[in-house]
Amino acid sequence: MSSVRAASSGAMSSGGDGAAGGERAGGPALRLLLTEPARGFADLATLPLAAPWLAFAPRGDGHGVLVLPGLLATDTSTGLLRQFLRRLGYQVRGWRLGRNLGPTSEVLDELPGMLSALASETGRPISVIGWSLGGIYAREMARRYPGLVRRVITLGSPFALTDSRQSHADRAYQRRARLHASGRVPTREQVREPIAVPSTAVYSRRDGIVSWQACIEPESDLHQNVEVRCAHLGFGVDPATLWLIADRLAVPAGERSQFRPPAGLRTMYPARDPS
Repeated sequence: MSSVRAASSGAMSSGGDGAAGGERAGGPALRLLLTEPARGFADLATLPLAAPWLAFAPRGDGHGVLVLPGLLATDTSTGLLRQFLRRLGYQVRGWRLGRNLGPTSEVLDELPGMLSALASETGRPISVIGWSLGGIYAREMARRYPGLVRRVITLGSPFALTDSRQSHADRAYQRRARLHASGRVPTREQVREPIAVPSTAVYSRRDGIVSWQACIEPESDLHQNVEVRCAHLGFGVDPATLWLIADRLAVPAGERSQFRPPAGLRTMYPARDPS
């Protein structure tokens, strides 16, 4: 498993900008970084206003959903997202490993068990949602255990990182590198490889932590990139992201379909080619 990639050894890191084309080497603009907290709170503030129409979000079959937090975050950060999914009828679990300090031995040992336990409890493959570094964990679990994973949804996850400068969180990741499981972390090249289960990469050009280009990959029958307009810290509460997640989880098992927002919500999803 991985997060993004650290400076030189391993693949997990913090976040970044490499991407489908790997054009840029710099991270998001400083103005985006400095305004991240305020914009994240602004995303949260829109949630009560969106509650009436979010009540009509698509509902699926109630399968299991595992939600993984980003670097230095805990299950508290995904609380509202998990509450929203429970109201839609899903059997939701947080990761229950405290603060996400990166790919430690505990994380790499415990995540497969979580995946297997929830799949066994619900009697079928589960979906995995990962925010930032958590999304890289999600993809790596799907890569290793495709039979247990129904769908992966990443939220601002820099799995296509090509340069540590593409992430403003890389220093925080590197400072904890001594805690990481040496020799067990995938390389950047391995992390960038597509996975064999349906996946959706949610990204934002307003992300102030990781470059949005590092959060997408070429689209295919199994993969779609969808742009929203929120801060990196807002993915878990952004109404457009919540609707998108509900829509993707509601896709029947084994069916492949692209996300198409309803007419009344189309303005919330920029229609442009992520290139």
